[in-house]
Amino acid sequence: MSDRAETADVDDPTEDRATEDTAAEDSATEESGGGSAVDQVVAQIRELIDADGLTVGDKLPTERELCDRFATSRNTVREAMRMLKAYGIVDVRPKVGATLIDQRINRALDIFSFNVGEISRRTFADIQGFRELIETGSALAIFDAVTAEDLAELRDLNRSMVQARSIVEASEVDFQYHIKLISLTGNQSILDIYGIMKPVILRIMQHGKTRRIIEGETYREHDAVLQALEAADHLAYQYLMRTHLRKGLATFPTPPGRDERARQTP
Repeated sequence: MSDRAETADVDDPTEDRATEDTAAEDSATEESGGGSAVDQVVAQIRELIDADGLTVGDKLPTERELCDRFATSRNTVREAMRMLKAYGIVDVRPKVGATLIDQRINRALDIFSFNVGEISRRTFADIQGFRELIETGSALAIFDAVTAEDLAELRDLNRSMVQARSIVEASEVDFQYHIKLISLTGNQSILDIYGIMKPVILRIMQHGKTRRIIEGETYREHDAVLQALEAADHLAYQYLMRTHLRKGLATFPTPPGRDERARQTP
C-alpha cells in the first residue's frame, strides 16, 4: 500500500547521483541508436498502459516497480513521469502516486494558444490557409455525406448567427456552422484539431466584424456555400468557401512596401 503512494515529487538525498546515472543511461542508449533512456521509458510506460488495458482513473505501478520492470534508474522513471504529466496523460500526487488522466487536448490547447499570441496578418493567413486546405479539400466527402436534414440544420445555424445578440455570440454560431460542415466527413481527428484551434478561430472571426457585416456579407457567403452544396456543384463550393475564408485578410494592414511593389507591377 505504501509503495503505491510513492511520487516523483519527493526530495531524494541522492538526486545528484541519480541525475548523473540518468545522463549516463541517456548517453549509452543514444549511442546504441535507441534515443534517450527517458524517451524509452516513456514509450515503455505507454506500451504498459495498452498491454494492461489501463484506462482513466487507474493507477500506474510505483516508481520502484517501474525501475525493476524496465531495469532503469529511479530518476529516469521520474523524468519519464514528468513528461507524461506534461502531455496530460498522468497526474502525480503525494501519497497517491501516478493516476491515468486524459488532458491531452487541453495541453495542446494551452501550447497552441501561447504560441499564437496576438492575431496578426500572418496568423490570419496561416490559420485560414490551414482551414482552406481542410474545408475545401474535404468537399467530396462532405458532398457524399450531406442530407436534406443537414442542409436544414446549416441554414438554421446561419439564421441564428444573424439573430445573435453580440459579435462574440455570432462568432460562436459561425464556428458551429463550419464544424457542422466538417463533421460530415466523419473524421474525428479533424474535429479535435478544430477544438484545439477554436479560441484563435473565434478571434479571427471577430476581427474587424460588425453586425452589418455579419448580417450581410457573412450570411450571404454562408448561404451561397449551402446553395452550391445543395446543387452538388463541387467547384462552386470550393471557390465560394475559399473566398469566404480569405475575406477577412483585408481587415489587416498591408505590410510596408507591398503597395509600392503592387503599383510597380505591370
